[in-house]
Parts: sequence; C-alpha cells; structure tokens
Amino acid sequence: MAAAPGGGGLAGWASDLMSTLGAPGAGIIVALENVFPPIPSEVVLPLAGFAAGRGQFSVFAAIAWTTGGSVVGAVALYLVGMLAPEHRVRQALSKIPMVHVEDVQRAEGWFDRHGRWAVFLGRMVPGVRSLVSLPAGARRMPWWEFGVLTLLGSLIWNSVFVYGGYALGTRWYLVERYSGVFQTVVLVLLVALVGYMLLKRYRRHRRKVKAVRAQNAPTEVIERPER
Repeated sequence: MAAAPGGGGLAGWASDLMSTLGAPGAGIIVALENVFPPIPSEVVLPLAGFAAGRGQFSVFAAIAWTTGGSVVGAVALYLVGMLAPEHRVRQALSKIPMVHVEDVQRAEGWFDRHGRWAVFLGRMVPGVRSLVSLPAGARRMPWWEFGVLTLLGSLIWNSVFVYGGYALGTRWYLVERYSGVFQTVVLVLLVALVGYMLLKRYRRHRRKVKAVRAQNAPTEVIERPER
C-alpha cells in the first residue's frame, strides 16, 4: 500500500484530516476552498482520489462528499453576495492573501456576460469557481437554479480530479499539471456556446425583420379585364 503524503503544508494537513475524518474531511476542505479561494482544489481533489485508492474510503464517497462541500461553500458565498453590500464584500476579499479585487470583477463580468452558464462552467475555471457565487447572489439569481447548476458543474470538476488522483496513485500531484488543459477545454466550450447563442439570436432577429417587412410591403392588386 502506498504511503500518504507526509510533512507539513496543505497536502500534509489535508491528508491528516482525511485520515482522521475520512471522506467528510475531504468535503470540509473543499467547502473551505470555496469560501477561501487560496486553498487549491486542484491539489485537494486528486489527494482525495489517492486516499480512496489507499482504501481510506470509496471513490464514490470522495466524489459525493467533495461535491457536497462545493455546494455548501458556494451557497455560503451566494448568501454573502445576496445580503452584503458589494463594496463591503470587495473590501473584505481584498484582505485575503492571493485574492484581488480584479478577481471579483472578473467573476462579476463572467456572470453579467454569461448568466447561468457562468455558474455552471465557472465551477470548472480556477479564479472564477468560488467568486462567481457572489454576483449570482447579488443579482438575485433563483436559488434553486443556482444550486442545480453549481451541483452539476462541481460534480463534473470534482469527478475528473478525484478519479485522476485515484488512477495515478502516488503520482496524484501530476493531476494539477493538467488542470490548465481542462480549463482550456471549458473555455473553448463556453466560447462555442456563446457563439451558438448569438447566432441563434441573430437568426431570430432576422426572421422578425423579414416578417415585419412582409407585413408592411404594399399589396399588389391584379385587376382582371371585364368580359
């Protein structure tokens, strides 16, 4: 059986917590990662998969608990965005290490441009994943819609990284190297989706314009000669 990561740091702390609490420990860490963005899920999730491979808990439990943690953390930030003034939120976030006001503005821009898709696909983009919950709450996105999209997006992201750590075993840390590739795939999908939506809207607009022109076009009356 492979040895767990030793030493201090985030990996050591996360490994100790999972050893003590099992899969719920992984869920707690991911919930904290959502509220405190400097904790990288790209490290925690593969480590949870590695722990599952060692027999500490099942892969299903790892995915279920980490996804539950993602939703809990996201809902906490959603409520903050709904209840707290935006300037106070930005001020508080600017004091967190490795978090800048620009990160919040980026997340707000994502939500304003893409709406519900920002919540779903944003769960798979580092730097946006956690903070996109704030504008969703501030703009009063329906809570049930936010919850469902957060659940689905988190489930995809967590499953990929947990299973990656499970498959790689002691080399679980290599998963982090490929997180950028996965993020690029998500961004390409988002661009394609936005392009499709714009094309669809343009075609709908063209149909309306043609219908209005046809309505306003002069009607030609053809007179038949009298016999």
